[in-house]
Amino acid sequence: MKPTTHDSPKIHYGWIIVGVGTLIVAACLGLARFAFGMILPSMGTDLQLSYNQMGLLGTANFAGYLTAVGLTPLLLRRMTPRMLIAGGLFVIALCMVGISASQMFFTILALYTIVGIGTGLSNIPLMVLVSYWFRRERRGLAAGIIVTGSGFAIILSGFLIPLLNDMYGAQGWRISWMVLAAIVLIIAVIASLLMRNHPQEKGLEPVGNSTPTPYDPSETHGHYKASQVLVRLGLLYFAFGATYVIYGTFIVTSLIEDYGFSEKTAGYFWSWAGVISLFSGVVFGTLSDRIGRKKGLMAVFGVHTLAYLLAGVHWGATAITCSVAFYGLASSAIPAIMAAAIGDYLGQARAAAGFSIITFCFAVGQAVGPAVAGVVAERSGSFSSSYLASALLTAAAIGVALTLPAPTEH
Repeated sequence: MKPTTHDSPKIHYGWIIVGVGTLIVAACLGLARFAFGMILPSMGTDLQLSYNQMGLLGTANFAGYLTAVGLTPLLLRRMTPRMLIAGGLFVIALCMVGISASQMFFTILALYTIVGIGTGLSNIPLMVLVSYWFRRERRGLAAGIIVTGSGFAIILSGFLIPLLNDMYGAQGWRISWMVLAAIVLIIAVIASLLMRNHPQEKGLEPVGNSTPTPYDPSETHGHYKASQVLVRLGLLYFAFGATYVIYGTFIVTSLIEDYGFSEKTAGYFWSWAGVISLFSGVVFGTLSDRIGRKKGLMAVFGVHTLAYLLAGVHWGATAITCSVAFYGLASSAIPAIMAAAIGDYLGQARAAAGFSIITFCFAVGQAVGPAVAGVVAERSGSFSSSYLASALLTAAAIGVALTLPAPTEH
């Protein structure tokens, strides 16, 4: 069907994609990944896990995500993004049920690795769809809204998991996994019913200004090489992956063990990080639409640096409160800007391949971060050194972002 614009509905279906995409991110990232940090203290106590084992669980999940990075381009040749997203969510739900019934550390390790694969199979095609459904001037906003799904999931887990632990005691963490699995399963059904692979399926043009631009990102015309951009974006995504996951996995444990907070109070802190993160992707995604991806990335990494520094210095309750707030403010911003930047720099034709490449770097960072942090914490007795190292890495990322070229010629 030939795409039309004059007969399109008042609400463009692209915004339906954004709404469903927000639920998908809540499931595959928020519940499958960020809720893990909330469940980890009670699960670790019941199973008598060491810091090393806690770190290995986080690394296993991200190793699974890394595997999905390699599989996704191949699977997209045989399956549509819609099929891959729904399938990934079904895998996550099934493995969550398995984790809830597991007694052995290595069983959980294997299942949580597969959860990571499901996360990648759901998240990567979703981010690619942003370039299909939205033109450049709206991509940052669209991606920013989608990544708020993690924030909603953080809010939910911060309140729900302590409540379930209070109700079910030592078995609360198992009930938590079951409840999260049920939510993910519902979202998988919604995604399979409502997601669409391209605006042409609905007879529509992408959202945004249809006026053709004189510069086609698919043909750089000597302005820059795609490899130059991919190396820089890959380094930035690695830095983000390695640092934000250390904080997200272990901050609740730090609040309980280093600051003496109760699980319920730590949950409130985590929930507030989720509330603040609801504005993260939208604010910084829209800001990057206006000031450019380079300056947007520099601003976000600056906020991350403050969050990690304040977590590592142990300056008291005020400092750690500010740290959690800063983390929430910037937690969803980098993925939103990256999803938009890939389309800007490479164009639709190369967006999927480009996003897979930088996501590989992101996944490597996520896989390395928790394992290293767990080893360091086992030896030092806390995660403070890991937070400080994270601050140094994100500070260096500001300098890398400064070297990014402009995506178009002026």
